[in-house]
Amino acid sequence: MLRLPTFELHKPTTVAAALEAAAASGPATRFVAGGTDLLPNLKHEMIEADHLVSLAGIESLRGIRLDGDDLVIGPMTSLTDVASSELVQERAPALAQAAGVVAGPQHRNQGTLGGNVMLDTRCQWINQSYFWRSALGFCLKKDGTECHVIEGGKRCVAAVSNDSIAPLYTVGAKLVFQSLATPEMIAAGAPEGVQTRPVPVDALFKADGAYNKKVGLQELLTEIRIPALPAGHRGSYQKLRLRGSIDFPQLGIAARLDLDEAGVIVHADVVAIVVAARPVRVKKAPDQLVGQTPGTPGFEAALAELCDLATRSVKALPNIPGDTEWRQRMVPVLIEDAIRACV
Repeated sequence: MLRLPTFELHKPTTVAAALEAAAASGPATRFVAGGTDLLPNLKHEMIEADHLVSLAGIESLRGIRLDGDDLVIGPMTSLTDVASSELVQERAPALAQAAGVVAGPQHRNQGTLGGNVMLDTRCQWINQSYFWRSALGFCLKKDGTECHVIEGGKRCVAAVSNDSIAPLYTVGAKLVFQSLATPEMIAAGAPEGVQTRPVPVDALFKADGAYNKKVGLQELLTEIRIPALPAGHRGSYQKLRLRGSIDFPQLGIAARLDLDEAGVIVHADVVAIVVAARPVRVKKAPDQLVGQTPGTPGFEAALAELCDLATRSVKALPNIPGDTEWRQRMVPVLIEDAIRACV
């Protein structure tokens, strides 16, 4: 039986107290939300932490509300609540769909939207026991010096696998992080105390699976903000997995279409996950779909062309368990399914 390593657990009730606990505990500290991914990773010694700062007692990090034109979701809101929220279903339908297919019901009850947004990357060469990894010689993501996915690779290609991220990309979400001012920041003129930093979701990631986010481990996600979308907004999320529940995605596709009053597409976006260390936007989607009217021959031709182009820009790697060729062949299938679900 795998056991958790020894650590000190902190239970703050405010964001400021959580940031102070993390700063005082040093770099070997992790924030823990629902714990459905972090705790198994600790058991497998994929990460190390001497201190865990629990966010469970911070009520200000929970809830779904409107703030002016923005839909604001607290990062400690459970995935079950996000999926079932009428506000989310109305304002960001693809996000509601994605939250509703993460893992299984028990995981969604315990897991949080913020935890899914900040989920670690996954790879079949790292998501194993310590004994298995040590026998292999480890890898670029932890303790090793070589990539077992790409021979000679210099950068980790563990895959971004958080279902919620692709829909958040398509709706232009903004993530709000808070942290304590460091001595370097204060010396540069920043005030002491809690600092707030908004980050557009499509600026959060970098192409390095070892740690694929452009925020520090002591920056705490405190809000997910989704701007108001047009009345003709449509969204869909399609997930490929081996089983109908529990599994991480083998591929995830989020699509967004905005239609005007005449039913003409005026905005289009398609984003894929699990093909790289960061989400991949299908850049040809607007060129192909904007100006088309669903249900017409022109739309059908444009959709077919988009699916064909996507197979060249969205490339599955053998970085997660499963048949890579099958995953690649499913790219145009899921894109077509997502677009048709929108219309």
